Amino acid sequence: MQSAIKNIQHATLDLLTDRIGRITDYREANKILYGLSGINSFFRHQEDFSTMLEFLKPSYVVCEGSDRREYGDYQTPPELSDSIWLHLKAEGISPDVIIEPTFGKGSFIISSLKYFQEIRKIYGIEIHEPYYWQTKFAILELFIHGSLINKPDIYLYHDNIFKFDFKEITASSEDGDILILGNPPWVTNSELGSLNSGNLPEKSNLKSLNGLDAITGKGNFDICEYVILMMLKSFPKCKGHLAMLTKNSVIRNLIYDLPSMKYGIGSMTAFKIDAKKYFNAAVEASLFKCSLDGNDKDISCRCKVSSFISPQSIKNTFGWVNGKFVSDTVLYEHNKKYDGVSPFIWRQGIKHDCSNVMELEMLPNSKYRNGFGQETDIEDELIYGLIKSSDLNSPVITQLRKYVIVTQRMIGESTTYIEYKFPKLHQYLTENKHHFDQRKSSIYKNKPLFSIFGVGEYSFKPYKVAISGLYKRSTFSLILPVNGKPLMLDDTCYHLGFDNITETVFVWAILNSVHVQELLAAITFLDAKRPYTKDVLMRLDINQVACDMTYEEIAAQIESLDKAMLVNVNENKWITFREQFTNVKDKEGDQPSLFACQKGVGV
Repeated sequence: MQSAIKNIQHATLDLLTDRIGRITDYREANKILYGLSGINSFFRHQEDFSTMLEFLKPSYVVCEGSDRREYGDYQTPPELSDSIWLHLKAEGISPDVIIEPTFGKGSFIISSLKYFQEIRKIYGIEIHEPYYWQTKFAILELFIHGSLINKPDIYLYHDNIFKFDFKEITASSEDGDILILGNPPWVTNSELGSLNSGNLPEKSNLKSLNGLDAITGKGNFDICEYVILMMLKSFPKCKGHLAMLTKNSVIRNLIYDLPSMKYGIGSMTAFKIDAKKYFNAAVEASLFKCSLDGNDKDISCRCKVSSFISPQSIKNTFGWVNGKFVSDTVLYEHNKKYDGVSPFIWRQGIKHDCSNVMELEMLPNSKYRNGFGQETDIEDELIYGLIKSSDLNSPVITQLRKYVIVTQRMIGESTTYIEYKFPKLHQYLTENKHHFDQRKSSIYKNKPLFSIFGVGEYSFKPYKVAISGLYKRSTFSLILPVNGKPLMLDDTCYHLGFDNITETVFVWAILNSVHVQELLAAITFLDAKRPYTKDVLMRLDINQVACDMTYEEIAAQIESLDKAMLVNVNENKWITFREQFTNVKDKEGDQPSLFACQKGVGV
């Protein structure tokens, strides 16, 4: 309450002192303040009221402190909340009941009171007590010093949204149009867990993920997403709208899960906002608006994308098309025939979570330097060239910046052989064992010493086609061996491995064709943290694309490559490639070889 009172105008303090300063019972004070502001139970109990009376004295100490991260705290500035209410009003939205599940400093509630005269009730929940009181006093001041006519019943609760019982609010909201709105925390459950925060939902597998998905990160979800799902679940029979400020990734997750969640929402639009301007946050965010009217249900589960600056201009639509989740429904219609199943298994690069030890630079004296700046003299046999996402910026990759120690050829393989085969390397790894012990991921639990992940026989294929999962560019690079050894990729990259250059060049050309590039543009979200994932790449039906491409198109794609690389690339090989493609089936841990089985066909 202290931090809230410090923001009150002197005139308001004088009025409070005059009207309730001599009252001794909080219930009598509540009646007066309800008459002034419409806020029910302004003081929750006598202790609240006594504290207020103490602060009305001439001298008191104000003390405020909170960890912004613990609450995912990006408070909505009044200029934005005002603009959003005017936008909603222009769209014909006129709610009877407003529900804000995380009202913070109350910007949306204040704006609603200024611009909507038809509101009958306002409900708000907030976990952070200083904000709870700040909002109450801000509403009180608005009515004391403003010229507002409508005075709805306002119910504000200091509570944890994840433990709050919405039954009473639901029952009182079913007769009119509701508007659920706000700006829930922009933080994930894992981030809050690292802060030992109490502002967390009870642990549950929200989306019924399997064990591996939960371990590798898919079990991590945004608190904002959880809040929105709670609202949809709590008000299934109410009519009206939901309007939430949130990250674009949250909106995508919501639309992606709609078919399985079966919530009756429709007329969905994401209005992009300038998060840097309003929140100083380097993230893509939007106002997500949808209808809660069951009669207006959007069976297709699609969301329009617009801009808050130009809301009438629809840039594109994303969502579900015939069981496929896409980023641009119009572009997808022109390329959907290539959205199927990849005949090759896309692999993620090596994961070790110990870069300062495992990743090396080669020095002029042929020794290596690790990430700590330490020079080391170790055997070369288990050291391979390493390609990272930032290296995949040209059609063909042969230049190296980094090297990596590869301790295993397959996951779980024993590493005891290193001690007697490569004693210098074993000593180096042993000296740095404490760094391996500090790795937090459970994938290394009960695994051999110095284990890595994302490795298999496919890692040692001499020729690869690769793409960065992190960058916006959708082009694929050819990876060639260096000094007779295959190059490795890190876990931010995805790749296919091959045994011969001819086959590799054909696949590279197909993946960089206009057919695949347009399909990728239609099914990827470039503002995602990782636009290109294994799930996306496994949708590329290379077989179908090959059937629709002529050798002339392939020749145009590969004309920029080194001529020595194309010695065995010709139209006959292309015909063989296309004809046998459909008859080849992939084996786990390997890629099909279309030419190795051809008697008399040189590569």
